[in-house]
Formats: sequence, structure tokens, C-alpha cells
Amino acid sequence: MTPVQALTDEQFQQHALAILGRELGVDGLARFLRVYRSGKGDYTADRHKWLGGITVADIARELNSEG
Repeated sequence: MTPVQALTDEQFQQHALAILGRELGVDGLARFLRVYRSGKGDYTADRHKWLGGITVADIARELNSEG
């Protein structure tokens, strides 16, 4: 067996997926890939759009007004 350090990224990915498939079965591998694969988009940029110019003071003020 080739040491993991000697594998290319593509070879390493194939090796890891083969192990996961063997250990988890087809359904488990599919679930793993669904849960752990990167999503689309840019969360950081989206978060800035959602939050706009909100500050920690704004959040604290809102929390205090609810209590």
C-alpha cells in the first residue's frame, strides 16, 4: 500500500471514499457525502448581506428590549 503522504489529492480522495464505502456501505457513503460536502455560495459574503451594518451593541440593545 502506498503511504498516504505519497498520494495525490485525487488519489487520496479515491482511497478515502473507498474506505468509507467499505465501512459504511453505499447508503452510509451517500449520507456522508450529502452531509459533509461543501455547499455552494459564499457564506461570509452572504452573512454580511444578511446582517448589514449590525453591531454587537445593536444585538445587545435588542436582547435587552425583549426582556
